[in-house]
Formats: sequence, C-alpha cells, structure tokens
Amino acid sequence: MVIDGLPGGGAEKVVLTLAKGLLSLGHHVSLFSLRSVCDYPLPAGLDYQVIQDRCRKPWRKITELRRRARLLDRAIVKAEQQNGAFDLVISHLHKTDRIVSRCRHLDPAKTWYCLHGVFSASYLTRRKGFSRWLKIQKTRRVYQNRNVIGVSQFVIDDLKQHYGITPAKEAVIYNPFDVDQILQQAQETCELAGQDYLLHVGRFHPTKRHDRLLQAYAHSGLQAPLVLIGQGDTARIAELKQLAEQLDIADRVIFKGFTHNPYAWINHARMLIVSSDSEGFGNVLVEALLCQTPVVSTRCPGGPESILQGELARGLAEMTSESLAERIKDIYYRPFNLQQLDLSAYHIETICLRYLALIEH
Repeated sequence: MVIDGLPGGGAEKVVLTLAKGLLSLGHHVSLFSLRSVCDYPLPAGLDYQVIQDRCRKPWRKITELRRRARLLDRAIVKAEQQNGAFDLVISHLHKTDRIVSRCRHLDPAKTWYCLHGVFSASYLTRRKGFSRWLKIQKTRRVYQNRNVIGVSQFVIDDLKQHYGITPAKEAVIYNPFDVDQILQQAQETCELAGQDYLLHVGRFHPTKRHDRLLQAYAHSGLQAPLVLIGQGDTARIAELKQLAEQLDIADRVIFKGFTHNPYAWINHARMLIVSSDSEGFGNVLVEALLCQTPVVSTRCPGGPESILQGELARGLAEMTSESLAERIKDIYYRPFNLQQLDLSAYHIETICLRYLALIEH
C-alpha cells in the first residue's frame, strides 16, 4: 500500500486498519509512506517505509511527480527483490495516485486506486473555465483505464460522471473497522463522561462545514456543550471561534483538538453530528453506531445515505443549518434504539476478504 503520509485523518486510519487486518490473516504487508509524518501507532509486523523526497532545487515543484515516482519505483524494486513480487498494490489519496500512476515498475493489472472522497466536491467546486478544464484533464490522466476502488458507489459514479473516466475495473469496498479495538478504547473515560454533550469529529477543512454546524447548534437552542475534535489550519480554527462568539455560543463550544482516542468521546456523547458538504464514506458515523451513540448527518453526496438507512434515515438532514438544527433536536429528544443494529458488513475481516478477492479479480 502507498499513501502520502499518515497525519491524523480518516483515510490514514483506514489504511492502518486494513494493514492490521491483512497481517492478522497471515499476509505480508508493506506500507510506503511518501512523507515522514505519522500520527498513529503502526500495527506490529508492518513493513513500513518512508520514501522521503529531499530535493530542494528551485524547480522541484515542476519535476515533483516524476521524481517522486522514480523514488517509489526504486523502493518497490528493492522490496520485491527481497520478498518477491507484490500480489496487490493499493494507492490511497489523490496526491499519492498522481505519483503511483507514473511508476513504471508497477503492473497496472495488480494496481488499484482507492478513492476516499467525492472528487467533484473536493476539486471542482470552486474552479471555473480553464482551471476547471485543466483539473479534469489532469485527473483523467491518472484514473482513465485504471482499476479503481470506491469507498461508496457514489464516489465511483462521481468520478465517471464529472471527469468522463472509464475505469478498467471497479469495486465498491466499504472502509474496515476494528470493532474489538474500537469498543475496548470506547470504555476509557474522557473529561465530560457522565455529562450530556454533542460531538463532531473531523479535520478543520471547508468541506466539513463547521460553520454550518455552529449555526445549527445555535439554532437548536440546546444547552449541552458541543465538542469539536480534530486538527487543521489555525486561521480556519480562529475564524470558527470568532463565529461562535458572534452566535453567542462560545461558552458552550469546546475546541478539543486532535486526540488519539476519539472513541471514548464518541461513546460518552449524547449524539454525534456530521455537517459536511460531502463525505466519501463517513467513518465516524459507523464508529458512533458501533458505540451505540445516535447520529445526525447532512444528506450530503457520498456515504451517509448508504450508512443511515431504515429508521436511521431519521437522522439525515438537508444541507442547511435550519434542517440540521431540527434533526439535532429530534434525535436529542427521541434517540434511536441501536441495540439490535447489524454492522457486520463493516467488520475488518469482511472488508479484508473483499480486498484479497481483488487478487483473483
């Protein structure tokens, strides 16, 4: 597997969970990280290698993709000389995909590109004219006639519809969840255990729409604190703190930052809220349901609608602060009964077998 670093994000956690599951099934797993950053503990037995680009020349941006692809090629050749050819190669995240697609040593039939997000929402929303056309062309160059995995069907459909891409092969595979580990960590305590509080877990990125979340929280009139777990741009966080002041809710909004164990916070929360403009899958929704914590989410493009089905669909809001506020109040006062919920489709063993089937595919 290849990824552009392991900062504290959802896709990065998915990669390490998948690696752990494959290792437990007796497979040799190598993880090539294109940056040295790593905010998560690595599973035992993982062949973890950092492919560091040390070029500091003035023209380094122009030659970056080709240069880094050569570095990755060398590392893969060396690994295969020591352990034999890889049966499966999975590239994670778009920056990584751009580099992997330029590697000459990788067998295209064995290489799959895992799409973790809704590309049109992430890369086309604010682009117009030539800038939009150029981004579409660059993206097509990476994925056209390649094998792609979507964490939801919507992710693949979005790539085909907005970029005119025809994959060589495609597969929808949900993100894996180490249920035993999640439930074990969920039993730990947190600062607000025993109190009512609402929770949002996610990086501070415009797509997550923390502004919509704060506005909805203010509209709801609920007095239980709102805790925000995640990291991101300090200027963005400062803007959100200022918005909380303007909405007169600053005394009830807690900017917690990044934590290595969000599950304790999820487990003890009265409710978890997703306010995004798009979610490739929506990991935190499944994590909350595993902890039997009620959830509310915008009906955004991506995975939430496929996760919140049946009675859980009552937790879906339209993409406005007013609708989100109404759903928050409804679920707060009339929470779901989550005790009989079947979440086996997301278990790590099930998902690992889906990945291994790609070798035969």
